Amino acid sequence: MRNAAARLGAEAGAEVVEMAIVTPLLLLVIAGIVDFGFLFQRYSVLTNAAMEGARVGTLPGYQIPGDVEARVDAYAASGGVDPSTIEVEAIPTTVPAPGGGSHPAVQVTVTHEYSLDYLGPVAAMFGAGGSGTITMRARSVMRLQGGAAAPAP
Repeated sequence: MRNAAARLGAEAGAEVVEMAIVTPLLLLVIAGIVDFGFLFQRYSVLTNAAMEGARVGTLPGYQIPGDVEARVDAYAASGGVDPSTIEVEAIPTTVPAPGGGSHPAVQVTVTHEYSLDYLGPVAAMFGAGGSGTITMRARSVMRLQGGAAAPAP
């Protein structure tokens, strides 16, 4: 009986040790969820910014790339992305038409380097390679509106 009581007393701090082991792992998982949540939010903003830029580029009276870049920068800024951290490429192109031929269009590509705010420093502490950044690229292609006039260069 005395041995059973002694063994029971020896396990008194086991919960604290288990918590000390599990807590950093739990915090790492939570940090990963938060980081990837911000990453997907940023990607959503970039995708919509590319669509807005392509839409502006297809409308008559707007200039490519000037007005397109201004619209992409404005949309990115309203979505919480610093416009100085993105690259915008807007080029006139063509898309295939049903039954043959092609239609004039505008292609807008938005590129952004996203840095992992929480996982990047943690990975660097443990010697994991990489810079802690992810290159995100969003592309949108839209046909010209208002007739088949070629886009302005």
